[in-house]
Amino acid sequence: MSPATRNLPFLFGRQEPSGRAAASVGDSVGDSVADSVADSVVAASPADSQVAPTVTDAAAPKVKGAGAAASPLTLSSQDLANVHNIDITPHPTHPRTARRSLDLALQTSARTSIESTRSDLLQDPLPLTFAPTMAATPGGYSINVNDPTLISLVNKLQDVFTTVGVQNPIDLPQIVVVGSQSSGKSSVLENIVGRDFLPRGSGIVTRRPLVLQLINRPVPAKLQTNGVTEEDMKKTTDSQANVDEWGEFLHLPGQKFHDFNKIRDEIVKETEAKAGRNVGISPQPINLRIYSPNVLTLTLVDLPGLTKVPVGDQPRDIEKQIKEMVLKQIQKPNAIILAVTAANVDLANSDGLKLAREVDPEGQRTIGVLTKIDLMDAGTDVVDILAGRIIPLRLGYVPVVNRGQRDIENKKRIDLALKAEKEFFENHPSYRNKASYCGTPYLARKLNLILMMHIKQTLPDIKTRIASSLQKYSQELEQLGAGDLLGNNSSNIILNIITEFANEYRTVLDGNSAELSSNELSGGARISFVYHELYSNGIKAIDPFDQVKDIDIRTILYNSSGSSPALFVGTTAFELIVKQQIRRLEEPSLKCVSLVFDELVRILGQLLQKQLFRRYPQLKEKFHGVVISFFRKSMEPTNKLVKDLVAMEACYINTGHPDFLNGHRAMAIVNDRHNANKPTQVDPKTGKPLPPQVPPRAASPSLPTDGSDQNSGFFGSFFASKNKKKMAAMEPPPATLKASGTLSERENQEVEVIKLLINSYFNIVRRTMIDMVPKAIMLTLVQFTKDEMQRELLEQLYRAQELDELLKESDYTVRRRKECQQMVESLSKASEIVSQVQ
Repeated sequence: MSPATRNLPFLFGRQEPSGRAAASVGDSVGDSVADSVADSVVAASPADSQVAPTVTDAAAPKVKGAGAAASPLTLSSQDLANVHNIDITPHPTHPRTARRSLDLALQTSARTSIESTRSDLLQDPLPLTFAPTMAATPGGYSINVNDPTLISLVNKLQDVFTTVGVQNPIDLPQIVVVGSQSSGKSSVLENIVGRDFLPRGSGIVTRRPLVLQLINRPVPAKLQTNGVTEEDMKKTTDSQANVDEWGEFLHLPGQKFHDFNKIRDEIVKETEAKAGRNVGISPQPINLRIYSPNVLTLTLVDLPGLTKVPVGDQPRDIEKQIKEMVLKQIQKPNAIILAVTAANVDLANSDGLKLAREVDPEGQRTIGVLTKIDLMDAGTDVVDILAGRIIPLRLGYVPVVNRGQRDIENKKRIDLALKAEKEFFENHPSYRNKASYCGTPYLARKLNLILMMHIKQTLPDIKTRIASSLQKYSQELEQLGAGDLLGNNSSNIILNIITEFANEYRTVLDGNSAELSSNELSGGARISFVYHELYSNGIKAIDPFDQVKDIDIRTILYNSSGSSPALFVGTTAFELIVKQQIRRLEEPSLKCVSLVFDELVRILGQLLQKQLFRRYPQLKEKFHGVVISFFRKSMEPTNKLVKDLVAMEACYINTGHPDFLNGHRAMAIVNDRHNANKPTQVDPKTGKPLPPQVPPRAASPSLPTDGSDQNSGFFGSFFASKNKKKMAAMEPPPATLKASGTLSERENQEVEVIKLLINSYFNIVRRTMIDMVPKAIMLTLVQFTKDEMQRELLEQLYRAQELDELLKESDYTVRRRKECQQMVESLSKASEIVSQVQ
């Protein structure tokens, strides 16, 4: 098989810059569309044999030079090469051989359209139909590639969502037209339609998206007037007005516009109704459907032209506004981008292509349209662009010639402009051998085929999305409920809400909620965290000796012994110090109560976020106030009980506790520590170790016999400050007498014993508080509110005179219910529409 068809530069995105094959086909729109058709058209022919796809034109017009209607064509690759004057060069075997058949079909269709008049070409409702035996899809059913029901289906879906007045929740396949203000977008669209109908002027003319739905309507065998009389036709200002062509606006159902000048006026009027009379823009679309025998079934979305600098009264951020509107449309994965660019401008500076590249960087779903071909400098052409050597696009480029400004001012008819376009490409030396791939008729057929194959490919996903969206909004509508449930029913509603709230409050605290999170702690688990992490660690972090120093303990020991020196470590001093430390546990214990209160408030907030309370804001506010007040009321006995627990521990020091380290054991531990560092003294007579000697504790201040020890002991610092050469004279003690100086050995031992005893008992109390405080909080706060929540709510809320006021719905609920109802209505209709396609 000769691979000549692989090198055609104007085919369905088959552009091979620098003589190399295009990149491998992926999941792109261009590839999938091309392959889905090509793979179902013709099987690969044997090597070096003729390519023989069968193309049937159901009602084919007579072609110049032919005596009868076109019969099924059998063309070899050599024939194609001769017709288009394209070199045949060897090409590596490509797995997607069926793409050749698609290229052949497009070439055949386009050539026929050039050879025939536009009217003859487009009168046939099915101008290009693949043989059923060769159109088998992977699903097993045949595809009529010009079946208007596919595009009509999407048109119906668009109309459903627009009529209901909701933002389209489904990403529908559509062709979006983008380009700068001077690129010729409007002329391209008018050429495709064949009529003047778009507003024109300086600055921004298209200020709202225009959803243009073209419906091919063949001229009926019997003349039908569609309710329009000849007298009506005479009243029109449109010289081309006829009964076979008309437009309909979605916002004016049933009203037909045979006068296309009035269509233009209605577009201006509707634009000003939403976007104002100035140069503001609006994202709300205008839906216009045009019925004509001279159009192919197609849907296009025309957007405002891109601009750089504000002119006149245009807003300063007009560029940003338009760019955001365009990006919102073309960033949808199912949008085919029709980027219109003037050929007499450097392609790298094309605003339309630049914006398309932002959302489609590899050009997989972008079609390029080159306008103003006739205005290029002599000796220049766009062949390199069309061959994909400049900026390659998978779906390729199509060059067109539009009417110039003078032609528009002189009201040159579009059918004459199309005839001039055809003559231009057939006579231009750069394009005449490839004229069948140029011009508006080829562009219309290409867009028609791309859109229908794209719709066919995305239809299963559209069905799935419609079904999931319908389920989502139906569930939300069910949660919002009906809007007329009051009256005699209000008391039952309040009772049910109170019961449901109390049950949900209990289940959240108990961890039995149906909405348990796997990402974070919630409900009762957070309260447990407060008890066993925050409170427990907080109590354990209290050091009983961070505020009581050794010197303070020594002072307490002396003060507790009074005027008589103590023979043993004083119990009074121990109890005094340990009670002081126990009282320090009250503050973190009360803090624990406060933290649990905060967690209950947090749970309340979560429960009040449910849809039911968003529906009734006054009821939500009342619930919040009543429950918070209930929590605060429960806090009072809880705080008292916690304080009592601390007071109980401080009131009675149980030195007989089995875990307590008693005085004898403490003394033994201290003696062992001190004696371990001293050498053992031996009785010189017996040779046996002598028992350790406990140094006597000073019973009263004494005068040092020398200066070696005058600064040691309890009063050492006092006498050190009063040291004189002669100490015979006695002076009264100062008003404030504080201990200072180093501790004697006995004092050190006594202090260590006291510290051991304090630490032992304080640890016992800490363990007790860590165990008892959470129990106290659970009893009087958490469990109490669980048990009494429903009773409290009934007492505070179940009052007949306030029920109707509490059940007054919020504006948000009313608005959201209406939105959901509209969504459910539109999605239900959409589901019915797509269910018709099997």
